[in-house]
Amino acid sequence: MAGERRRRGGEGLRERARERGARREREQQRGPGRGRTALVVTAAALALGLAAAANEWNRWSAAARLVTPHPAPPALPPGSTGPLASPHRFWGTYRPHVYFGMKTRSPRALVTGLMWLQQGEGGGSLRHTCEQGDGLSRYGWLMHDGENFGVQEIRDGDLFLRTEFVKRPGGEHGGDWSWRITARMEGAGGPAPLLSLFFYVATDGQGTLEPHLENRTHLAAVTGTAEELGHFTLTFLRPTSESGEDPKYASYNYLEASSPGLHRLTEVVRSSLSNHFVFAPPGKPRRRFFAVDTFRGLPGAAGEPPRGRLLLHQVTLEPPATVEVTFESGSVADRPGRLAGGALSAALARHTAAFEQRFEETFGLGRKGFPPAQQRFARAALSDMLGGMGYFHGHSLVQSPLQEHPVPAPEAALFTAVPSRSFFPRGFLWDEGFHQLLLARWDPALSREVIAHWLDLMNAEGWIPREQILGEEARAKVPPEFLLQHSETANPPTLLLALQRLLPAAPLPYLRRLFPRLRAWYDWYNRTQAGPLPLTFRWRGRDPQLERFLNPKTLASGLDDYPRASHPSTEERHLDLRCWMALASRVLGEVAERLGEPAGAYREMERALSDNGLLEQLHWAQELGAFADYGNHSAAVGLRWQRVAPAAPGRPPPAPQLVREVREAPRPRFVGALGYVSLFPLLLQLLRPDSPRLPAVLDAMRSERQLWTPFGLRSLARDSPLYMKHNTQHDPPYWRGPIWVNINYLALQALRGYASADGPQQERAAEIYQELRHNLMANLYRQYTESGFLWEQYSDSTGRGQGCHPFAGWSALVVLVMAEDY
Repeated sequence: MAGERRRRGGEGLRERARERGARREREQQRGPGRGRTALVVTAAALALGLAAAANEWNRWSAAARLVTPHPAPPALPPGSTGPLASPHRFWGTYRPHVYFGMKTRSPRALVTGLMWLQQGEGGGSLRHTCEQGDGLSRYGWLMHDGENFGVQEIRDGDLFLRTEFVKRPGGEHGGDWSWRITARMEGAGGPAPLLSLFFYVATDGQGTLEPHLENRTHLAAVTGTAEELGHFTLTFLRPTSESGEDPKYASYNYLEASSPGLHRLTEVVRSSLSNHFVFAPPGKPRRRFFAVDTFRGLPGAAGEPPRGRLLLHQVTLEPPATVEVTFESGSVADRPGRLAGGALSAALARHTAAFEQRFEETFGLGRKGFPPAQQRFARAALSDMLGGMGYFHGHSLVQSPLQEHPVPAPEAALFTAVPSRSFFPRGFLWDEGFHQLLLARWDPALSREVIAHWLDLMNAEGWIPREQILGEEARAKVPPEFLLQHSETANPPTLLLALQRLLPAAPLPYLRRLFPRLRAWYDWYNRTQAGPLPLTFRWRGRDPQLERFLNPKTLASGLDDYPRASHPSTEERHLDLRCWMALASRVLGEVAERLGEPAGAYREMERALSDNGLLEQLHWAQELGAFADYGNHSAAVGLRWQRVAPAAPGRPPPAPQLVREVREAPRPRFVGALGYVSLFPLLLQLLRPDSPRLPAVLDAMRSERQLWTPFGLRSLARDSPLYMKHNTQHDPPYWRGPIWVNINYLALQALRGYASADGPQQERAAEIYQELRHNLMANLYRQYTESGFLWEQYSDSTGRGQGCHPFAGWSALVVLVMAEDY
């Protein structure tokens, strides 16, 4: 056994040696594999980490660039809006959201304004900010030259108010100005009700105000200082009869308060009113009235630091009466006398005559045979746009798709016209291009400045937010859900329409300042709004809630609820955007050529986007006989009432809702929605005069079954499936039938062009032009005389003005239509 064990033992040693060798060999073979596996795992983890880091870097970079101003030198030279560089525009009626007020073009401006109250048993309604709910039968500027003076009429029930201002240059801080407020009752029997006029001055974070009182309650004057105003004196003259000759009995009240913000001034005054005051004119009955007393703070605002100071002068009287206010700059030397009384009347008369003469020289309506009443209408339309210009300062709220939360953009200033003083008293990018078509004709320098202001809002990516909500007063008029601006959302580049008009006479230094930003803006559109095929384009940011909307809106296009492909997708091709990019290429090429810059790329893109054959290939729908969008579309879509689940015991039943129902699956095809979008190849004059498609486009325009009405071109054909259809339960049709003046203006401009170009449709285009121009002018004038306003849109069935009012934005283009100035 021992030998056996030895033998085995001997064999065991050799076997163990062999096993050790084999194991070493296996480990040598297997060892590198294990190392490679570990290396792969490590590399994968590192790659994931790098990808995550890169993703985080991209997010951070996008967030940083979103709020980084564009690096090009500003289009508007620094300091060019101040009192030394631009004294004639320093003061103005730059508060479009109030019925009457003035401010300077300063970041923290001193503001002045007017409120009024028709005294009644319950206190009456305090008027201050322009509100459609106030029910005023008329308010608007009859004359306003955008610089030196203005005359406005306001009708509030039986009360007639006339607000006038005149500026007088001098000194180093924008000069002096004066107001005259005339009040009278019209159509009221019996004794005139008491009227209170509230004149105020307020600071916004800087400046000092010192009241000067008579008899403790009569604010006779205010002296003060401000950063860009230096020393000044504001004087409240005693009221007189309407003729200005005889003194008028009045009661005076005065309020001094810390301001919680300019956007809350109405609340401050309303909360300070008390009815224990008595109006006691000699020999007449005594009457109680409401007047400012003591401001004890606003509910919920306890502990908030004051934002500024408010001084208010209340004058209570029986109309008719006239009240004047003067502002005198401390830097004016050798003042010829106070701008009040007869001096103010003479200045108003001079400015009125100069304005009427300049208007006729500019637009020639008298030479064209328009009667005086229609000339006054046109002067009021222009004046309302000029009087609605605003100067805004503050932050936009912006968000990138790569960010979870919105962020404030850098502080910015904007000098711009606004669409509507009551409903949209702020800047809108695509509206502004149409506004400037009119203002460029009246005052090219003013228009150039506005365009530069807009381009200076551009961020490092080349994006300009489509809606500018700058400052607390602007934000106070906007629902919270509309404050946010998304960085992928564009807007039509209509500023280029105005720039094209300004281009021949624009100074070269101005164009050199603009060009880097124009180039960046153009590149941004090409980079972010590109379509699925070469030379196609797609609006980003369509509504994603398919179950809610009959047709998801495309706010970026400016045409909001105009029908697009029923199911948004990356395969969409948007006709209007492609046409806008053709215009952009043309204008960029023209600017580059004027500056001696390379223009070849722009001209090449213009030729490609204007190629009628390619346009037809991408956007002509043979089965529809019209140009159209292309996308994933179902024509069998409707809204139906959703069945509501039974309510829980003791709970009210939930309200029924309209939801979208798709009765036929969508498929890629052209979108059957004949309307404004279908006209874009004509509107921007991309179609050749001899195009075989031009007759069909003209047929659609002139067809009463489709776009033609006695009042203008409707936005969506009457035989379209979505004509006048609600988009949701609470979202009535907007661009689905009503008449819009801006698109009708483009149509008239294009028709005039085709009527003057040799081609088989020349005579027909001329006929349609004449009819359409007559229809549009006649209806806008008729609606203005009946309602007192220009309107946002007009009914395609009655011509009646609808939407918000006053709307002296692009509806004021009627002035150019009357002048045949395209």
